[in-house]
Amino acid sequence: MRTIKNMSPTTFAKILPTIAFVIPLAILYSLYPASFEATWKGRTYYIFFIWILLLETALNWEALRPKSPRLKSLRTAVLFVMLALPTIYIVVANYTPLNSMIVDASPKFGSNRDAYWAKLMPLTVEYLAFAVALALMLIVMYGLRGMRDLPLSLCLVSIVGLVYLADNLYPYGEFTPFQVFVPITMVLASSVLNFMGYRTMMIMDRTMPVLRVTSPAGVSWQAQVGWPCSGVESLLIYTVIILLFLKRMPISFKLKTAYFIIGAAVTYFINALRIATIFVMAVNSGDWGRFHDYYGQLYSITWIVFYPLIILGSQGLWMKIQSWRTSRRTSTDLTTPKGTPTSPPASP
Repeated sequence: MRTIKNMSPTTFAKILPTIAFVIPLAILYSLYPASFEATWKGRTYYIFFIWILLLETALNWEALRPKSPRLKSLRTAVLFVMLALPTIYIVVANYTPLNSMIVDASPKFGSNRDAYWAKLMPLTVEYLAFAVALALMLIVMYGLRGMRDLPLSLCLVSIVGLVYLADNLYPYGEFTPFQVFVPITMVLASSVLNFMGYRTMMIMDRTMPVLRVTSPAGVSWQAQVGWPCSGVESLLIYTVIILLFLKRMPISFKLKTAYFIIGAAVTYFINALRIATIFVMAVNSGDWGRFHDYYGQLYSITWIVFYPLIILGSQGLWMKIQSWRTSRRTSTDLTTPKGTPTSPPASP
């Protein structure tokens, strides 16, 4: 097995961005282990971020051409600084007053939850800082082509950070461009619940619509549904990641469209199923809060990050089938003498 000592400089350079983020994530885990057990307004997405970064590095291994400057050069010094940026930011943010300054500078809403949204802002800035650091890293290592060859992981942390920012600045479902998706999701979740034998009622006369669910035993539970729960976050991540992935696939436009539509439908249905599961757990006295913050979000993100592998697998299987058909046809042509009928003549 190759060790780091036996790696060529070019090979080692290709995995440097991953190493640059593993170190600060290890620091964050030592400081806030519980935050890695929450997807919404948590750090579970970082696990998928590392997975995607490794995956697209492996898929683009041959195409990646790191620039090889002299050891004692300005470019090398800049590269080391860019690679250290994630760790520097985490150390500064958590061991100096920086996070407190971000909280103090953040807008606050409501009288009873005055500081809630402001306290979430440091995590939002952290995601965006990681996105900027990765972009700078790729530019220094590969030039602008680096962002084209490794866009998926960059898009993931960028979208999560921007979604968190929108929710922090416009809480309680006030970001109307995304809130319009809520009624559609509620209708689909209600259909799932009705099919399972639950009675549902939607109250649409508020900024954040309310869904009320009654179990067959007569137990009722209701909750407001905001755009973060309606699947917007999952659809945004899915759309950007899959479009960038399909763009590089050597397949027809019709097939790309089919893959995209199928994946989008599954992504949206999974989110509606997640909402239905939350209400089922709530009316049956289950730990719906834990499911809401962690396991439910894992449904969609797991599907999104593994769907490209499903596409690659299906394409590989189809190529094998085509190759088998071609080889069989060729074998038949070679074993059948010219002019010899391949089937017995019909009886007179």
